[in-house]
Amino acid sequence: MKAIWVWARGRSRFEALAASAVALVVIAAGLVALEAVTVARLEDSTVQAPTRIYARPLVLHLGMQASRSLVEDELEWLGYTRAAGRDVGIGEYRFESRVWTIGRRPFRHHERISQGGTARVRFDYRGRIARIEDGGGERLTHITLEPELIGSFQGTSSKDRVPVRLSDVPDHLVDAVLTIEDQRFFEHDGLDLRRIVAASLANLRAGQVRQGASTLTQQLAKNLFLNPRRTIIRKVREAAIAAVLERRYSKEQILEAYLNEVYLGQDGGLAIHGVGRAAQYYFGKDVSALDLGEAATLAGLIRGPGLYSPFRRLEAARMRRDFVLRRMEGVGAVDQKTYEEAVNSPLIVRVEARPARSARYFIDYVREQLRSNGQDGLAGEGLAVFTTLDTRLQRAAERALGQGLLQLESQYPNLTRDDSPIQAALVALEPQTGDILAMVGGRDYGASQFNRAVHARRQPGSAFKPVVTLAALSRRDEGADDEEQLTLATVLHDERFVVQTRQGPWEPVNYDRRFRGPITLREALEKSLNVPFARLGMKVGPERIVETARSLGIEGRLIAVPSIALGSNEVTPLELTRAYGVLAAGGYRADTRAVFGVLDREGELIARNDRTGEQVYELAETYLVTSALRGAVERGTGRGLRSLGYRGEVAAKSGTTNDFRDGWFIGYTPSLTVGVWVGFDDGRSIGLPGARAALPIFTGFLVEAVGAYGDRGPYGGGRFSIPPGIEVVEVDPRTGLRAGLGCRGERELFLRGTAPRRSCSPYAVVRWLRDGEEWVSEQTHRLRLELQRLLERDSRRRRGGGR
Repeated sequence: MKAIWVWARGRSRFEALAASAVALVVIAAGLVALEAVTVARLEDSTVQAPTRIYARPLVLHLGMQASRSLVEDELEWLGYTRAAGRDVGIGEYRFESRVWTIGRRPFRHHERISQGGTARVRFDYRGRIARIEDGGGERLTHITLEPELIGSFQGTSSKDRVPVRLSDVPDHLVDAVLTIEDQRFFEHDGLDLRRIVAASLANLRAGQVRQGASTLTQQLAKNLFLNPRRTIIRKVREAAIAAVLERRYSKEQILEAYLNEVYLGQDGGLAIHGVGRAAQYYFGKDVSALDLGEAATLAGLIRGPGLYSPFRRLEAARMRRDFVLRRMEGVGAVDQKTYEEAVNSPLIVRVEARPARSARYFIDYVREQLRSNGQDGLAGEGLAVFTTLDTRLQRAAERALGQGLLQLESQYPNLTRDDSPIQAALVALEPQTGDILAMVGGRDYGASQFNRAVHARRQPGSAFKPVVTLAALSRRDEGADDEEQLTLATVLHDERFVVQTRQGPWEPVNYDRRFRGPITLREALEKSLNVPFARLGMKVGPERIVETARSLGIEGRLIAVPSIALGSNEVTPLELTRAYGVLAAGGYRADTRAVFGVLDREGELIARNDRTGEQVYELAETYLVTSALRGAVERGTGRGLRSLGYRGEVAAKSGTTNDFRDGWFIGYTPSLTVGVWVGFDDGRSIGLPGARAALPIFTGFLVEAVGAYGDRGPYGGGRFSIPPGIEVVEVDPRTGLRAGLGCRGERELFLRGTAPRRSCSPYAVVRWLRDGEEWVSEQTHRLRLELQRLLERDSRRRRGGGR
């Protein structure tokens, strides 16, 4: 029995030793795992940052017609404030009658670093910029404001941060944080026992928790790994993680991680983490540009970002700043003079920027473009993407589209549908560069993220006729007779027309089902007549029309059938707007561009999208189409532009499809191309032509973009002028013949050498006979002289042979 007891006791000791060994192994494994997780989480926190999307900056240049409201609205969106006195600081502005003073912030763009600084903009009596000076009085040709942040790619994190290196953080910010949060940071090993004892005694005397004893390392551990609940277990874990951090990293690395991780406020649904983003959010500055008072304000926020937010509790924030400054002066971080200057300075924060709620269709498009270029994993990379979007035009586009649809539903209640409301899309391009300036893909992004501007393929109807016109008017193959060249004066027949196709006879009709007889190509386009254009399409050839559409940048599926002349093939609003942009740019097809460039988190340019394109048509050829489209606005289907208040230069065309399923209006000024589509997603009829459905949206946008006279803002001004290679001849619109004595004509434009030679004058035959008689007489005289010369030469030759 005793032996059994001894054996059992020995076994218990063995099992205890084994259990202890297992426990030690588990603890060791746990510590290894804890260190691995700590390292991974810390390094991930220093890398993860949202990719930010920026709009194009506003550029003010000499000669520009810039209204006060345009610039002031832009500055307010950027968070600038109106200066209280004569002095204008960074992030402030002052407008006087003819002099504007702007304290520009420094910023980094894809191709330049702007140091910012004060700029003065002077205007002449016409309201145009006459002079630009920097703060030192040096003359400039232009100034650039900082680009507006329009969105970001967050990834899975809701933290908004701009990672910074410790070397970029000013010393007074580091001193402020260490003074108020952990004065013995460089002396302890993660746990400050002296501070723990002092805090415990203070809390015992107060009878409540008045002081904390967590070091910066412990705070970092809590922010990275733990929840904010105060429990014994959490504090033990916090101490263990802090010990791992102190063993694995240097003090400088821990401090840098803390400055990038610390929570400093809330921007809507995004949490502001790190001093880099906080400096931008509260002061509109890079962290390296913070002064002492601003640094103390950020340090004071750590205790309670909601309690001391300078946006919502300015006085509380100022008192907290002053407390931090007193502590800094008390520990010798600043001298008394510096302290007094800082504490007596006003606390000036930027105007809280308006939340970006627009351009979401465009941001999706940018993401698609970046992915197609091989830049897929954008979320959390901390990149800066600089886009072509003009935020002023974008807001104008969204207002015009929203108000236009509401007005349609108010005027035509049958268009109101709860299940699938009427939709619209708008695209604005800069024709010379292909830059997308505004894009609206639907009436409500929250309800539908489908981008109709880019992905909706719809029939363009008569909006496609300018493509057919260009196919007809552009020069034929080398060596072709100029008299075979079609012109704006070519007479087409507006009468019953039937084409036999594989699907059976095709018989186009005009919108009013009337025929007008002989009609010029110009008038057929201005009045958007289908039958003459169907004839023109067959004369030109469907294959040539497809070729022309491809040259203009339409890339979707096109079928060379007779009905292509009336817009039976489907296109997207972006494609068709781009095609009109080639006309606006004088035959230059600029590649569509949404992104200028991309910077990595270090500010290095990693992608650049330079302007590219190709001259696909002669300037003179495209100007003929522009001339006819200007006529459509003055005399044709685009007359509503004038009645709705636009008086500037514009060439445009409406489009309506069968059963009124789609309404279009596409047009351009010398510097801006705009396309609008209206319809239902399911193809239901809207019962309205494009001139009634889409034209009001087009006009509303254009008036806000460039003013009622087309001369305002960056894209205003300019005129359509007749280029070289064009001749102006008066022709009879009934016959297309040159006008003359007895038959009046109208001015028409022709490619040089293609104007009609025959005249419609009743005296033309007599003149031809008279001119022909003179020509015969002249030629007979020339022949006699030549014959006499030959006879004399033959006679001399004979005499020479006789000698």
